[in-house]
Amino acid sequence: MLHQQAPRFWELAQVVGQWVWIQFEEKQPPQITAALSQFGFHWNRKRQTWQHPCGQFTTGSRRDPRDKYQTYFPADAKAA
Repeated sequence: MLHQQAPRFWELAQVVGQWVWIQFEEKQPPQITAALSQFGFHWNRKRQTWQHPCGQFTTGSRRDPRDKYQTYFPADAKAA
């Protein structure tokens, strides 16, 4: 869905386990955050990233999930 409806978000999307994360280097304008929210993303203040659980809700962890789960950028895989 992101690939077709929001290509800019697709380019930034990182899959962490079964979740999708989107990070920006700086604070985004309200229209960007509203769009992410409409796609089902929520802001994780602790990790400073927008996250979408893709139906896999879990309790929080102190460890960085990127240390535990496979991660990749789907836009990179599609370009290869």
